[in-house]
Amino acid sequence: MGLVYANTAYTQGNKPGKSWYQNKATKDTVGIDLFRAYTDLLKGRVASEIVVAVIDGGTDITHPDLKANIWHNPGEIPFNNIDDDHNGYVDDTCGWNFIGNANGEMVQYDNLEKSRIVKSMMDEFDGVDEMDLEKETAKMAKFKLYQKLKEEIDKEKEKSEQLLPVYKYLVKMMDDMMEKNNDVIPSKEGIKNFPVNGKRDANIKAIITSQIEAGSTFDAVYLEFKNGVEHLEAIVNYHCNIYYDSRKIVGDHYLNSGEKYYGNPNVSGPDAAHGTHVAGIIAAVRNNNYGMNGIADHVKIMVVRVVPNGDERDKDVANGIRYAVDNGAKIINMSFGKEFKWNKAVVDSAVNYAVSKGVLLIHAAGNDNKDVDYVPNYPNDSLGDNLFAKTWIEVGASALQKRKLPATFSNYGAHNVDLFAPGYQIYSTIPDEKFDFFDGTSMAAPVTSGVAALVWSYFPKLTAEELKFVLMQSATKVKKSVPKPGGGKAKFSKLSVSGGVLNAFSAIKLAKTMAP
Repeated sequence: MGLVYANTAYTQGNKPGKSWYQNKATKDTVGIDLFRAYTDLLKGRVASEIVVAVIDGGTDITHPDLKANIWHNPGEIPFNNIDDDHNGYVDDTCGWNFIGNANGEMVQYDNLEKSRIVKSMMDEFDGVDEMDLEKETAKMAKFKLYQKLKEEIDKEKEKSEQLLPVYKYLVKMMDDMMEKNNDVIPSKEGIKNFPVNGKRDANIKAIITSQIEAGSTFDAVYLEFKNGVEHLEAIVNYHCNIYYDSRKIVGDHYLNSGEKYYGNPNVSGPDAAHGTHVAGIIAAVRNNNYGMNGIADHVKIMVVRVVPNGDERDKDVANGIRYAVDNGAKIINMSFGKEFKWNKAVVDSAVNYAVSKGVLLIHAAGNDNKDVDYVPNYPNDSLGDNLFAKTWIEVGASALQKRKLPATFSNYGAHNVDLFAPGYQIYSTIPDEKFDFFDGTSMAAPVTSGVAALVWSYFPKLTAEELKFVLMQSATKVKKSVPKPGGGKAKFSKLSVSGGVLNAFSAIKLAKTMAP
């Protein structure tokens, strides 16, 4: 659904080292062996600058550990309200925001795609009895889909409406605990002795206490509950609200899939946490003794905003891909996805365009612990008529420990996931000059984009297809059985096409033999 975090809140609990995934694989862990790639294989080599487009929910381009590596449109004069380079986008100095309008307003929330599908079918099927359609086979299939999706969104909305007061009360009780303790975080003993009245208050306090006793900090638990409130409110008011229409803000002609010139140049948007984290994994300034090191050392991030809190729209995704290609991006990172499609043809056309221009597209496989060979995740590399995008890489998330290699939340697929990359407890940039650990295939995709950018910047003569071959062929192969996301066990080699985990050192080594 939309941006693919593994959780709606930041990850909590014990943290590994901030750069664990950049280390060499050990008997217990599978890192990408980045440091050795730099010291043993790339020292003294000359690199070319490469542009990576981060199509996401917005990125903080002012972050101290990112701003030196943000792409700036060489043909655009900032803030003069003129389309200097005549590309149709006024003042697109660092990228473009396709979910806003020329007045500076921006979409923050949107429906799920299945909510939009239900809304589109209401006039045809609301109040219709199944018996009325028994002789109309094609219409019956559509009616069944309408019933199924309507039931799903109604249940999700009802469940969230029931949970929302609980989460609000959890937050309120923790506020009361702080107030009673003179705005100082209470100790475990203080939490235990906090006075409550009645069974409901006792149950709420027990939830808080159990989280603290499990090893989480007061701040972490408070943030989890507060984020829970925001997430549940988003489900009730936007995700499962079929009557909410975000396009009133955008002001485009939504059903005109060929329309391209709408939006505004504000690439940060109202919530840039996810996109900033993704961008930092790829391109945070290296070796500046601040924050963390991004993977690639000769990269510029082009920011393209198309993803709200909710499901992205296919028209915006297609325009985001075309914008990135037309303005010089060689790699496109897409850490988003959804369960249903609206207009796959317009996205497929844009993907095909990117492939024709030699652009590498890297997409997060999703966090539903499902086999995407059987349960599709959109967008994807299928272009219809048994055609596939040759420069598309679908990425699953690997975990910290080798014995639990696929992250428990990660999607997988022997045919439709290409490789795995670290996506658990990944430390990177977030807005307001901060850093944090996130989980998700959203993190595994930019780890892959970062390594792709690293290889291509040092070996620019490789084609996009050759680069994909390098990344997949050099992946660290793991043949043993592992816990399969969603339950059971499987050989890790059967969970993706490559059967391996991304490896920067091996990728550089192979690239040297192909383009010395």
